[in-house]
Amino acid sequence: MTVNLEVAEGVATLRLDRPPMNALDVATQDRIKELAEEATRRDDVRAVVIYGGERVFAAGADIKEMQNMDHTAMVLRARALQDSFTAVARIPKPVVAAVTGYALGGGCELALCADYRIAADDAKLGQPEILLGLVPGAGGTQRLPRLVGPSKAKDLIFTGRMVKAEEALAIGLVDRVVPAAEVYEQAHAWAARLAKGPAIALRAAKEAIDTGLETDIDTGLALERNWFAGLFATEDRERGMRSFVEEGPGKAKFL
Repeated sequence: MTVNLEVAEGVATLRLDRPPMNALDVATQDRIKELAEEATRRDDVRAVVIYGGERVFAAGADIKEMQNMDHTAMVLRARALQDSFTAVARIPKPVVAAVTGYALGGGCELALCADYRIAADDAKLGQPEILLGLVPGAGGTQRLPRLVGPSKAKDLIFTGRMVKAEEALAIGLVDRVVPAAEVYEQAHAWAARLAKGPAIALRAAKEAIDTGLETDIDTGLALERNWFAGLFATEDRERGMRSFVEEGPGKAKFL
């Protein structure tokens, strides 16, 4: 398999495994969607790490495969490509990308689907599709400007240039830069911490933020209001408030 899902103590690692560069061919795209949906369904998965291994996250689409596809073939394929990545973005649990080596094209777009991105200090990210006479097709033109702003996104997409980890951090493309040997460890620690949190409240927070960004403020506030009130029906809310009153803040243990 070119992608695997390994689960331990509430944390699932969605592991790309297509040496040497984790090129995202059609089979890999479909497998990503399948496993993202599995991670969504499984009750034993409380948080997810996306990881490509120690050397590379994902260097983009399989260009040799794409070269043989004509307009008709890509019209039929483009939705499935986007759906694969959207399945990752819609995992209703905390998702962190552990970015090593290159995250280019589809690799960068996959990282954009995470809630948080931890990059190696020697990582390089970018959307080089313009150099092929194309534009990003797996969400890059939409998710990148929402993350870094339209002008920075246009710079990256118009030029196709790669950015090093320091610049990626400065523009908000990644959230933390660490030594390459520590990327997975720190990403897993981030996920493991949240895996111990209140699952329904975390799901509510993610949906309220993601959906709210796509709508007007009044609709977003209504969504927040409904989630806020609804969480008063959960055992986690009872547990969290009881612990706060009896033991002080930050000591609640959620199931």
